[in-house]
Amino acid sequence: MTPGIDNEDDDAAVPSPCISVCRMDASTGWCEGCLRTIDEIAGWSSFDDDEKRAVWDAIEERHAQFMARQAQVRR
Repeated sequence: MTPGIDNEDDDAAVPSPCISVCRMDASTGWCEGCLRTIDEIAGWSSFDDDEKRAVWDAIEERHAQFMARQAQVRR
């Protein structure tokens, strides 16, 4: 889920996870496109690189949760 981030190069600018699919899911509180919360979206431009990387880490966890839920629904 992180095609734009390169964890190997910590000196590079941290890219936005936005994929221009901007719809908030009321059940999760996450954007359906990038899996960020509204606070993460609103604060992104003022976050330093460490905060942005922390958001990317949270997105990875959310993506794993999302995929696990999808697997259960398909059973």
